[in-house]
Amino acid sequence: MTELKLSNLCNKISLILQALWCALLYFIIEAISRHSVVKAWSYMTKSPLVFAYNTGFLFVTMLIVYLFRRRVFWRILISLLWLSLGLINGVLLMSRVTPFTGPDLKLLTDAASISNKYLTPTTSVIAVVVVVLMVFVLLFAIIKAPKYRGTLKYRYNLPLVLAGFLAFAGITQLALEKRVLSNYFGNIAFAYEDYGYPYCLFTTIFNTGISQPRDYSEEEIQRIIASESGLQETREGEYPNIIFLQLESFFDPMLVNYLEISEDPIPNFRKLMKEYSSGYFKVPSVGAGTANTEFETITGMSMHYFGPGEYPYKSILKESTCESTPYVLKDLGYTTHAIHNNEANFYGRKNIFPNLGFDSYTSAEYMPEEDDQNIQGWTRDRVLTDEILKCLDSSEGPDYVYTISVQGHGSYPEEPILEDPEITVSGSPTKEKDYQWEYYVNQIRDMDVFVGELVAALEEYPEDCILVMYGDHLPTMDLTIENLKNKYLFQTQYVIYDNFGMKKQNVNLAAYQMAATILDRIGIHNGSLIRYHQARRNSKNYQVDLEMLQYDLLYGAKYSYDGENPYKRTKMRLGLYDTTLDTISLVSLSDYTYYLRGTNFTPSSEVKLNGEWYKTVYVNPTTLVITGTELKDFDRIAVNIRSNSSTRKALSKSYDRAVYAIMKTNPWNIEAHYDKSGE
Repeated sequence: MTELKLSNLCNKISLILQALWCALLYFIIEAISRHSVVKAWSYMTKSPLVFAYNTGFLFVTMLIVYLFRRRVFWRILISLLWLSLGLINGVLLMSRVTPFTGPDLKLLTDAASISNKYLTPTTSVIAVVVVVLMVFVLLFAIIKAPKYRGTLKYRYNLPLVLAGFLAFAGITQLALEKRVLSNYFGNIAFAYEDYGYPYCLFTTIFNTGISQPRDYSEEEIQRIIASESGLQETREGEYPNIIFLQLESFFDPMLVNYLEISEDPIPNFRKLMKEYSSGYFKVPSVGAGTANTEFETITGMSMHYFGPGEYPYKSILKESTCESTPYVLKDLGYTTHAIHNNEANFYGRKNIFPNLGFDSYTSAEYMPEEDDQNIQGWTRDRVLTDEILKCLDSSEGPDYVYTISVQGHGSYPEEPILEDPEITVSGSPTKEKDYQWEYYVNQIRDMDVFVGELVAALEEYPEDCILVMYGDHLPTMDLTIENLKNKYLFQTQYVIYDNFGMKKQNVNLAAYQMAATILDRIGIHNGSLIRYHQARRNSKNYQVDLEMLQYDLLYGAKYSYDGENPYKRTKMRLGLYDTTLDTISLVSLSDYTYYLRGTNFTPSSEVKLNGEWYKTVYVNPTTLVITGTELKDFDRIAVNIRSNSSTRKALSKSYDRAVYAIMKTNPWNIEAHYDKSGE
């Protein structure tokens, strides 16, 4: 009888109990995501409206339990789903700064193949135990959880559930209007901390792409195109090489008003800013989001019109080509290259760059100096000078080289890991922050030395060159506008160096305006977005028309192209040069050590013996060593460039593979036949 009374009471106040449970569940999720109960409590008390909104989010998703008799079971199931999402986010944030987003959901089907990137053997065991416990809880709930014994009045319950969803949609709109929430994320990691995990996760799932503008039509697109009529035609003749150098987390730390730095960490960059065109560089993100600054600079599109926290590299560019500077320049005889001293698959660049018009992509795996790393394991930027010069030397005509550096990448250590720092830093709010700044400042000092070396090399280069250098975003240092002398977080600096005497111009630019500015100065006026920025940058309705033009080019009817996208995916090669395998020599019978001689080997070169990966020692660009197995007649040997990512797959099926069929052996030499087909 008592049990029945308790059940009836719980049914009467079930909405109140559900709300309290959702508040507790949400607190647990935030504690997991922030890796701290204290931080979750601080968030709850300092942002009560945001906390209440996200609690309401969970509450609304649980309203569907009123359509079933097994209400306890459904509450447990929904709670476990939310808890699982929280756990996934917490685990990811142990290994990266970007939280779990909508595009990451597509990777869940590949969870087994990528789990070793985020889980240690210990945490893998814990994960299995957690999954087993969740399954056990669900089975127990199915068998033992009580059922609702009253009448299910669907004619009332269903409209009330729908009303709950509609009411919450209205609350969401009100929260956006009152700026309790935001639908623009400059830094997705900060947005998750400010606006809560449930809201941000579902915003990144459902609010993507560019929404159709209200007045979108063919007539409006033709009006925009007609507004560019004042531009001259692209000049004929020879064009200079164009090099973009995107420097990871690079900016002037002297702009931080609380720092005391023992010496100027960027003397070369500062000297160039005084002597060549320079200014502030508006970027779309803070502390992270390298790929979005890259996207804006390559395409001329503004990230402001995409979904909050969206990465086009993870959404539309996976399925469509996009007008870009490389495509525009290819039509004028340029060869287009991308360079990045990090793994080829980072941000999916290996698969995205062909949709942006690149002819070649040299990642860290294709660099003979990829093992030249800083103390945090990031490849130092000085390896890029030779790679840029190789690109310039690789073709007869002009080259466009887009270079992405990595040395300044976070996270920055909170302890003194530099034994004898060249530059010392003080003045931060905490000693830990001083250590972070000291590490960071010494990294950009090293990057600045690289800038000086690159400029010196280009001064001697026999062809005309333009070098555009800028930081992709501010470093992840919890900076606020009050901390900066320029009072703006979405801003780094740029300089445009040239070796043929262009006139100095000082102007502040957005990332999406830079390519159009450079091409305007050398007389190139091709491409929808290039022409638009050149003609309309300081005009009325510039942003409104830019949004409409971007929508038309990527998502609309493509009126700008007479209805059909003219840009085809390029057959991009990885690395500039083929790997070759010339000779195989036995140098030790006792342990069967073989020297493999060839060309263009790198530390990522690895042997495949009869189709299986074989442990390989890299000696230099012409020599590899394998040991431990006697090679026999008709064994097959391949040398591949293998990915540095967690998948460790071969990166290319043609350009980086040399295959041999062993024909006959003797104690000291192996004659090999080169199989040009690569099969």
